[in-house]
Amino acid sequence: MNKRQVIVLWIIAVALVAALAIVNSSKSNTYQSATERQRGDTLLADFKPAEVADIAISQGDESVTLTQKEGGWVVTSRDDYPANVSDINTLLRTIEEVKVTQGVEADAEFAPRFGMDPEASDAEERGIDLVLSNDAGTELAHLTFGKNTESAGDPMSPFGGGGATGRFVRNHADASGMYVTSELFPTLSTDASTWLDEEFLTVEKIRSIAVSKPGQESDIEWKLTRDDEEGDFALEGKKEEEELDSTAINPLKNLFSYARFEDVVPAADAEEAWNKEQRQQAIIETFEGFTYNVTFGPEKSEGDAEAQDYLMRVAVTAELPEKRKPAEDETEEQAKEADEAFASRKKELEEKLEVARQLEGRTFRVTKFTVDALLKNRTGLIKSAAPANTGTTPAIPGATAPGGAAPMPPRRPTQAVTPPIAIPPLPEEDEAASGDSGTDKAEGGDE
Repeated sequence: MNKRQVIVLWIIAVALVAALAIVNSSKSNTYQSATERQRGDTLLADFKPAEVADIAISQGDESVTLTQKEGGWVVTSRDDYPANVSDINTLLRTIEEVKVTQGVEADAEFAPRFGMDPEASDAEERGIDLVLSNDAGTELAHLTFGKNTESAGDPMSPFGGGGATGRFVRNHADASGMYVTSELFPTLSTDASTWLDEEFLTVEKIRSIAVSKPGQESDIEWKLTRDDEEGDFALEGKKEEEELDSTAINPLKNLFSYARFEDVVPAADAEEAWNKEQRQQAIIETFEGFTYNVTFGPEKSEGDAEAQDYLMRVAVTAELPEKRKPAEDETEEQAKEADEAFASRKKELEEKLEVARQLEGRTFRVTKFTVDALLKNRTGLIKSAAPANTGTTPAIPGATAPGGAAPMPPRRPTQAVTPPIAIPPLPEEDEAASGDSGTDKAEGGDE
């Protein structure tokens, strides 16, 4: 190979390297310019959660709006009932921090392919719209959340394919394409009840409970009282022969201790939602001076009565002592500790009263289980009387008949008597044989 050939080969090699570099550079530039946001970038640039004062979430015909007011976040469609601030902060922080895992170059007309079709008959195919605005009503961000992305998984795995790994999101201010994020945003919902603050009624140290008859809220059906926090309830007006059913009464000691509600019924709909013929009232007094006036009753429904929800309203008053009553012969150190404990508890009760008063004027939807212990009538608090003796089961001598009647007379003991059995006479031949045999035996005995 001469010098000229070597030079030609070098020129060809340099040209190939240059061409390859140009191709790679072109590919790189094409990838980088496909979408405005690249892998690893935050989905939104310069987004500040603190500026958000209004959150509108919609999907088809369903929508919910969360608004920040002087008292905090509220759910507007529930008469400005307090919203779950923790869930709202989590959503805004996630939107601020979520990063792009993939950019897909696509115009808005291709959005239906990613589960964002506003004209779809199936609401799930329409995607969820999220509009964030400031207190002046200026839109800060408009996002649409579409389908989840799925991993291929291991086809050889006995558990099948993979699961959701991310979600398609469209930023309406970014026309360059769609994005995939690793966040699924599972709490994003148009159901207003999921955004309500969950804090609810908590009743402690019950002293008495009085419950009215269904449909007669001023007519008391039964009342239970007790003298101390650890004692058992006594039924007012209980007859001497009646015995209380502990399985019906004991649950009332912890009534509303862990109560939860399902939803808040707007005031405009609440009054018509009651089944007023079954509505009742319970007055609950505690050893710490709280009085709860609870109105409850089934919601109007044509379905299964056992499965229907109940509605509930609460009004609360309290008479909290200003000073502690000193114990006899307590030392100065004991008095100091007791005063500190009293002051601490008093503060807790004042805060509890403030929370409870925020529930007033609201109508809550609860499950039947929440009020089930109050639904029994007076008879349901009494143990069932023993069934009357029908003769099939012997009565115990001297036992008292059901209902407090006179003692039953003892029943005559039953004796098992076997009738005599007649033995037929033996035939004459058998008698003779028997006689001979007997003679032989006798003679043998003489010998």
